[in-house]
Amino acid sequence: MLPVVDSDARALPALYRISTLLGRDAGDPAAALTVALDVAIETFAAQSGSIALLNPDTGLLEIEVQRGLDLPPADLALKLGRGITGWVAFHGRAQLVADVTQDPRYVCVRPEVRAEMAAPLQGPNGQVLGVINLDGDHPGCFNESDLHLLLRLARELSAVMQRLWQLQHLEGKARQLEALITTGSTLVTKVEPKELFAALARDAAQLVAGHASGLYLHDPATAAVELVAFTGPAATQLPAGPQPIASSLVASVVHTRRQVEFANIRSPEFLDATDLPRGSELCSMLAVPVAYEGEVLGVLTVFTDHVHRFNNDEKRLVGALASLGAVALQNARLYARVFQSEASLRKNEQLTTLGLLAAEIAHEIRNPLTVLKLLFGSLELDFPATDPRHTDVRVIGEKLDQLEAIVTRVLTFGKAPSSLHSRWDVAEIIADTLVLVRLKLAQGNVHLDFTPPAVALNVDVNKGQLQQVLINLIFNATHAMPAGGAITLACHSLPRDHGPAVVCIDVSDTGGGIPATLRERIFDSFLSGRTDGTGLGLAIAKRILASHHGDIHLLATGAEGTTMRITLPLASAPR
Repeated sequence: MLPVVDSDARALPALYRISTLLGRDAGDPAAALTVALDVAIETFAAQSGSIALLNPDTGLLEIEVQRGLDLPPADLALKLGRGITGWVAFHGRAQLVADVTQDPRYVCVRPEVRAEMAAPLQGPNGQVLGVINLDGDHPGCFNESDLHLLLRLARELSAVMQRLWQLQHLEGKARQLEALITTGSTLVTKVEPKELFAALARDAAQLVAGHASGLYLHDPATAAVELVAFTGPAATQLPAGPQPIASSLVASVVHTRRQVEFANIRSPEFLDATDLPRGSELCSMLAVPVAYEGEVLGVLTVFTDHVHRFNNDEKRLVGALASLGAVALQNARLYARVFQSEASLRKNEQLTTLGLLAAEIAHEIRNPLTVLKLLFGSLELDFPATDPRHTDVRVIGEKLDQLEAIVTRVLTFGKAPSSLHSRWDVAEIIADTLVLVRLKLAQGNVHLDFTPPAVALNVDVNKGQLQQVLINLIFNATHAMPAGGAITLACHSLPRDHGPAVVCIDVSDTGGGIPATLRERIFDSFLSGRTDGTGLGLAIAKRILASHHGDIHLLATGAEGTTMRITLPLASAPR
């Protein structure tokens, strides 16, 4: 078969040069348009020309590139139907005007122009994307053959530009996805509310190239919203404090839990909205709910400095960021609760320490008090009723009885009631304890590793007291690793020659070990290797485990670290 030869010798070079733009200017559609216009002007020996693209937001033809025209800024955007270029865009049909002075549609852009031809740039469904326009300085300098070739060049340029825009769009989406992933990983690590609020507002503006962005928090208890973070022009006037939701613009987002778009917040109809930032540079606004499990925590807003219609990709991207923000906000709330729980636990630990210390003192007082009572009773001091010493003896006896009652009450209060003991899986207690200390570990750059045993190991314990022992050991381990390190918790059962099997909980660290001078006395009261320590933690732990028929001892220590072992009787059968 013989090759098809184009009747117009100009066609093949021109079409080839335009088709190769896809490889040469794949990253820059604007550069491709510039080269395409130069090819067209050269092919048809035109004196001037332009390529205008249709802006879907404004509905105007905006001149992207031009040659030989000195247009003022006002003429860089054309209404559909205005001039020959606007007519071509409106009707989607090419036009050849041999003498522009005879065509009423013509709008003079250069006094020397006498002839003009224009062809539409169209998408696969026939929608008009733009117009390529060429001018000549002599009447009749373009003919039907020229118009036919210009149409072919326009079709080729349309196909090339759509591919370039697709590539640019995909590259943009890849960058946005990467930015969203990076943003998400950063957000979930922020537990300080103000830092989280500022990051959300900043990242929202950056993701969609917005001019400004803000984050509102919703308080259902007071029916109000408050702008807690804003990224944008410094001259913007921000609403102060909580605003009633009834008079706020974001109320529609809170009530419907859906995204809402506002084309122009400068319009008079928005003047009564008390929650809006006010500034001449803010125009269009997209508001997206920050919702977690059906609860609207707040509203994320993005502003542009011109009339803009947010496309579906932008809405999905901001929606995804809002979802990540909702998770991060919820995490921050949970972290705050954990901090409160830790503070409460520390307070309870101090109260327990005080109670056990009082019990220890009372226990030491009871023995000599018992001796005093016995010796006093054996003296048989029987004075006459009229003798003042008779009253003294009676008072001394009453006070000894009173002291014994006080000591008994203190000892009874310091003893853990057996009714608080219940059956627990050791792995579950350890897992709950790790939730309480994870922030402390993160602050100390300490990694904790715990692998639950394959089978449940049940013990009959007071959960709170066993958690107190574990927390004390974990905190001791972190103090032994001021520059960070690792803590390993291991749990297993161990049979014994006499009596039931026991559960062993080993707590190991990578610190420098316990000094040799302290190893034999680490469970003594008021013995501490730290200047800020009380020296009661391990002593109390020892006493708690003894009340559970268990024990704690130093398993190993040295330059590689320390291992403490807790032992508790294994519950033989489920209740």
